[in-house]
Amino acid sequence: MSVGHYENFPVGSLLLPRRMRRAVHVIYHFARHADDIADEGNAQPAQRLAALQALRDELARIEAGTTPQLPLMQDLARVIAAYQLPLAPFYDLLSAFSQDVTKTRYQDFAELVDYCRRSANPVGRLMLALYGERDPRSLAMSDGICTALQLINFWQDVAVDWLKGRVYIPQDDLAKFRVSEDQIARGDAGGVWPMLMDKEVKRALAMLEAGSPLALKLKGRLGWELRLIVLGGERILKKIHDARGDVFTQRPVLSSRDWLAIIWKALSARSGKNKRRRA
Repeated sequence: MSVGHYENFPVGSLLLPRRMRRAVHVIYHFARHADDIADEGNAQPAQRLAALQALRDELARIEAGTTPQLPLMQDLARVIAAYQLPLAPFYDLLSAFSQDVTKTRYQDFAELVDYCRRSANPVGRLMLALYGERDPRSLAMSDGICTALQLINFWQDVAVDWLKGRVYIPQDDLAKFRVSEDQIARGDAGGVWPMLMDKEVKRALAMLEAGSPLALKLKGRLGWELRLIVLGGERILKKIHDARGDVFTQRPVLSSRDWLAIIWKALSARSGKNKRRRA
């Protein structure tokens, strides 16, 4: 489900069709490079934004049919041409990474979802484009899954993000439940914190469930991988719920035992669908 810190991205998994793996790796390296520009090192905000703008300029060269300057972007240009990929998702990713440089709080859930639309949804849309799936309903379900996965990442990383100076829990939710940022700083999961996290968990779960039929709709290895991702996301949410929202004491992660249960459930889901078709 993740490689490094750019989570929710199936990076060339063995489950993916062989013909897609190289393209996925190239897209991943673009996203990882841009993400590192926004997050890593000691560069000043103006330097980060300038470097991200340089990547936009490279995308503009691809769009104009001219050769990009960076080897990474030259590789990306070949993948875009080979699979006729849309450029909008790449621009959206750069928009989100630029926002990471300047924005550390989100006033309400709609504002946060708009960020997810640009930081997470492009990943799913590009994967579907590589697979040749362009049905609008499939794209909508993919958006639901990707936004949910991004939200799950935020909820499990509340403590990690605080150390980076970021709070992704909407400010109006904090105010509604009377949870202060000082409580986050203390790593205090007491008081009404469990109720706040329960609300956020339910939001992510609703989006994940709304998009989950896509995992059964897609055939072959991509559908199988997506089933694992959706079930993994559901399990992380259950861990957060069972811990009463305490993501400070221990960040919820998937164990080997969890993965065995996920694989079994994914196999059962596919088998049940096949039985219904035969009936």
